[in-house]
Amino acid sequence: MACMEPIRVLQWGLGAMGSGMARLMLEKSGLKIEAVIDGRPDYVGKDLGDVLGVGKSLGVTITNRPEDVLKKEKVDLVILATTSWLSEQMPDLRKVLSAGINCISIAEEMADPYAQSPELARELDELAKKHGVSVLGTGVNPGFVLDLLVVTLTGGNHSVERIEASRVNDLSPYGPTVMKSQGVGTTPEAFRAGVADGSIVGHVGFPESIHMISDALGLGVDRIEQSREPIISKVHRETPHVTVEPGMVAGCAHIGVGYRGDKEVIRLIHPQQIHPQLENQDTGDYIHIYGKPEIHMAVKPEIAGGIATMGIAVNMIPHVVAATPGLKRMIDLPAPAALMGESAYSRHI
Repeated sequence: MACMEPIRVLQWGLGAMGSGMARLMLEKSGLKIEAVIDGRPDYVGKDLGDVLGVGKSLGVTITNRPEDVLKKEKVDLVILATTSWLSEQMPDLRKVLSAGINCISIAEEMADPYAQSPELARELDELAKKHGVSVLGTGVNPGFVLDLLVVTLTGGNHSVERIEASRVNDLSPYGPTVMKSQGVGTTPEAFRAGVADGSIVGHVGFPESIHMISDALGLGVDRIEQSREPIISKVHRETPHVTVEPGMVAGCAHIGVGYRGDKEVIRLIHPQQIHPQLENQDTGDYIHIYGKPEIHMAVKPEIAGGIATMGIAVNMIPHVVAATPGLKRMIDLPAPAALMGESAYSRHI
């Protein structure tokens, strides 16, 4: 095992998630960062170590030219951390797969592209199979808490009548882009207008999670409905990026419901707000499975969003490299586990 070659990774995107994944990969002896792509002018040409602030040169120069580094003889897998939207990421996905390189994306809509973009999903599957590689979308949510973990908990069930799961989290650590997409700091009227025009989206990923659960269990969901309501603050709340006074919007209560005919079979609930503790709201992840047996799980506080997204993406690298060619979802591959030693890699190579 000591002679096992590391998996060579190209990190595409050095935002909060991308840079965090890069730092994590530096801690894993079975992984090697071979190249990095990022379009920011102040990053291009710099050594990755300088950008990450790790106190040493890593010998990896950041480029904004994918064609220079997408070489399958040098790279085994690309991690894409650039956007939430499949349509925006498709050009880059095509480049990676056409180069004959495996890929992991943390775009929320990539968790189950069949849910909303079946034509693009089929294109990705065919392209990956043509070039003998696999591609996976994952993250903490979608990709784990409100889908894979739900599916896993039903493993001992004789029957499942319906599922209700919720994730209550704190938006305070996030930046202005997230605040805007959740409507934090707006008036209730502006929030509703933003939902109507699409500028306030709430959580991205409910259709993907519901479709994934339904497929895994055979629940036959044929319709998905979503609602987004403002969480109105009763107290003053403040982060480095936004100030919320009483009567203003502190977050978004987003619900996705999957129906089989007229019967509700999956309900996913995701209230996100800044400083929920100021109104005595604890964070946590909760899963309720109604069937035989009935199962109720609570994790408090919530599984840390950003940290867990980085971890799941990195921990899935050996699974994706070892997978059969094609478009994969988390329900199609072995469950993620922390990569804590060489044996964790050798099981999948």
